[in-house]
Amino acid sequence: MPELPEVQTTVDGINKTVRGRTIIGVTTTYKSPFYKGKDEIKDPEFFKKFSKRVIGQKILKAERRAKNILIHLSGGDTILAHMKMTGYFFYNPPLDAQFIRLVFDLDNGDKLALSDMRRFAKVTIMKTSELTHSKHLANIGPEPLDPSFQLKAFSLQLLKRPNGKIKQVLMDPSIIAGIGNIYSDEILWRTGIHPLSLVKSIPDKNLKLAFKAMKEVLKKGIDFGGDSMSDYRNIEGAKGRFQDHHRAYRKHKTLCTKKSCPGILDKVVIGARSAHFCPVHQKLYGQK
Repeated sequence: MPELPEVQTTVDGINKTVRGRTIIGVTTTYKSPFYKGKDEIKDPEFFKKFSKRVIGQKILKAERRAKNILIHLSGGDTILAHMKMTGYFFYNPPLDAQFIRLVFDLDNGDKLALSDMRRFAKVTIMKTSELTHSKHLANIGPEPLDPSFQLKAFSLQLLKRPNGKIKQVLMDPSIIAGIGNIYSDEILWRTGIHPLSLVKSIPDKNLKLAFKAMKEVLKKGIDFGGDSMSDYRNIEGAKGRFQDHHRAYRKHKTLCTKKSCPGILDKVVIGARSAHFCPVHQKLYGQK
């Protein structure tokens, strides 16, 4: 699933390519009886309303909140999109592009499309003024790269789940926004904390290291254009490069690359998700 760096890369791409353009048409192949009566475009009746609200509107700008893409329109509405497992936005996709589920036609002849192989992505629309308190965004934690989000706030957020395993707590969007499986593995590897460690048992000095690593790893993910080990592509259909810089994620059974560490990376399932870690330099706190 695209995480904060992939979503931010997409938002930057949308702003670069379609900001200021007017939507003159929209089509979708999403259609599911499961979504009947729900405020998502997979319900054909909702899509009719969606279409009427977006056509004729200018794209003012795109923003990110956690893993959500927010496309603000001139009429006071915002399109909210979550790419889920396999979704990504594509600017002027080629005719043979696969899995295109949603297409916005723009006033200059260009197109903004959503590719979504497994059809899990979510797209809806609401009043911009109602975004913050909507069910989609109301319970999301602070943004990790916000300059105002500093060490004290980071520690207090984690300690809302004192008995939680650090891997799961980092991935909890109500605690911190936008961190998923890939970047939590990379943060903990750099920090030397075992993913099964209990939050309340992690020493303050290690939480400080985790805070620093979080900022560095997420910024690095953005600098490399996101991670494309799975399906993610940027707005131009190109792969990101963060997967070329993994130190933990999906590196089990390989030699740890931390200097002077003889460990062989391993993995463990935590809450149905795999955590990849070094059993030598990543210390386990609060577990027998």
